[in-house]
Amino acid sequence: MKNDILEAIYAGIDQLNRQNPDAKPVRKALDTALYGSSSDLDSLGLINLVVAVEQNVEQKLKVPITLVDDRALSQEVSPFSTVQALADYVEGLIREKQNG
Repeated sequence: MKNDILEAIYAGIDQLNRQNPDAKPVRKALDTALYGSSSDLDSLGLINLVVAVEQNVEQKLKVPITLVDDRALSQEVSPFSTVQALADYVEGLIREKQNG
C-alpha cells in the first residue's frame, strides 16, 4: 500500500509542477518539505497538492479520504511537513477506514 500512496502523492506533485511551470519544481522525494519555512510551496500550492492527492488516492486505492480537518491541523508534527509525513498520514487514514 505504501508504494501506491507514494505514487498518488508523486502524481499530485507532477500535476502541481505542470500547473506552475514557472515556479521552482517540487521534488519527488520523501524528505521534500511541503509546508513550513523550508518549503517552496505557497499556501495555494499546498492546497492544490492536497486536493490532487485526495483525488489520486481515491482513484488508485478506491478509498475516499479527507486530508485537511481538525485532526490534521492539531497534530504536533504537521502531516504536511514532508512527503514522508504525508504518506504516513494517508496510510493511517486508509487503515482506519479499512478497519472501521
